Amino acid sequence: MAYYPYQNQYYTQLGQYAPAHQQAQQNNNGLIWIQGIESAKSYMVAPNSTVLLMDAEAPKFYLKSTDASGMPMLRVFEYTEKVQNGANKPTETQAVDLSTYATKAEFDAFRDEIQGILKNVPKQVTKGDKEDA
Repeated sequence: MAYYPYQNQYYTQLGQYAPAHQQAQQNNNGLIWIQGIESAKSYMVAPNSTVLLMDAEAPKFYLKSTDASGMPMLRVFEYTEKVQNGANKPTETQAVDLSTYATKAEFDAFRDEIQGILKNVPKQVTKGDKEDA
C-alpha cells in the first residue's frame, strides 16, 4: 500500500475538527448559537429542513428553513424575559412619571373640600323613611 502524506494529513485534520464541532452543539443542549444576522444568512440548511438559530450578540433568534430545491427563507424574532409570580425580579427599575399624581397634601385638601360640600347638601327622604309630623 502506498503512503500519501497529504491525504493522511487531510483525514487527520477532518478527524480533529469534525468531532469538536459536533461536541460544541451537544454541550449547548441542541441550540445553535450564531453571531448576528449575517451568520444566520450564511448558515447552511439542508433542503426541506428548518433550524433554530440563537443570536449570541442580541436577544434575537432566527428560524431558517429551506424548500425542496434548497431555497432558504429566514425569519427574525426578538424575545424578552417575562416575570412570573414575582419569582424573577426585574433588574432595572422603570421610571414612573409622578407629575400626574396628587400629593398627600393635595388629596387631603380635596377630601376636606368634598366633605364641606356634602355637609351643605340636604338629606333626601326615601320611601322607607318615616317623617315625624
